[in-house]
Amino acid sequence: MKTLSINLPDSVEIDAQEARLIIASKLFEQGKLSLGEAAELSGFTKNGFIDKLEILGVSVFNISAEELASDFQNA
Repeated sequence: MKTLSINLPDSVEIDAQEARLIIASKLFEQGKLSLGEAAELSGFTKNGFIDKLEILGVSVFNISAEELASDFQNA
């Protein structure tokens, strides 16, 4: 696993776990991490990470509206 060091302004009120959660959720949303990988990076269980995604407004289903509509049409 890679180690990343980030310098944040003192005005940013965030702890390390919250930073990991934000990064993991964004990488998951972009399809760069699987749900399991993102959960591990964030330090939460898969279920806990899913709960956090809901709070952050990130869909657990990485599928576009067009793909979803196509799936419904093909069902």
